[in-house]
Amino acid sequence: MSLSALPTIIVPARLASVRFPRKLLADAGGKPLILRTAERIREQVPEFEIIFAVDGEELATPLRDGGFESLLTDPNLPSGTDRIAQANQTLRRPTVINVQADEPMVEREHILALAEALRKEEASMATLAVRFHRTEDFLDPDQVKVVLDGNGYALYFSRAPIPHLRDGIGESHDMEERAALKHLGMYAYKSSFLKTYAERGQGVLEKNEKLEQLRALEFGYRIAVSIVSKATIGVDKPEDLEYLSFS
Repeated sequence: MSLSALPTIIVPARLASVRFPRKLLADAGGKPLILRTAERIREQVPEFEIIFAVDGEELATPLRDGGFESLLTDPNLPSGTDRIAQANQTLRRPTVINVQADEPMVEREHILALAEALRKEEASMATLAVRFHRTEDFLDPDQVKVVLDGNGYALYFSRAPIPHLRDGIGESHDMEERAALKHLGMYAYKSSFLKTYAERGQGVLEKNEKLEQLRALEFGYRIAVSIVSKATIGVDKPEDLEYLSFS
């Protein structure tokens, strides 16, 4: 993919967090977590444009001090995709990649896979998935499941263990044979889709499962899914920072 055709990375960031208040400003090896994520993205894909869509100056300030560009967006937006859509009304980039602000270990493989998946003709949006290997992960409602059609597009995302196994849950070694994949919360979008997504507002499925990508499926858009070799490592709780190593 030529440099001129590369999507812009827009990172949606808000300070509010239920499980980990003010998470993005938490100390991550001597720097705010959001700055660690910014530096990681720049290190992994230096050829990509990176912009942060933040909900206030508290997040904009450390980013600015670290040499990163940010745009202020409405703090009351319901999802990261809505935040990116609002930012792109100003930026007007033709294609956009969404990297989560609490993913300080994102890898080049993930970002390039998103950019490639979005090139599929019918895709308005793209995302990532990995194989499940443990039954307990498959049953965990905090680990989102996705099932695909035969062409690699998402059929549905759920916190529930889908597809339902009528004959019951088997041993962990059976996971390789199941249709379910673990969804990774990174996305890529075409600009025309972003505009429509924000205008539609939340659908019933999105409200029920608290999964923003279901808005796209509910309104008939196709989501291309790229299966990658390893998951990202996000920060959901304070103790998650203890397992990360920052140089």
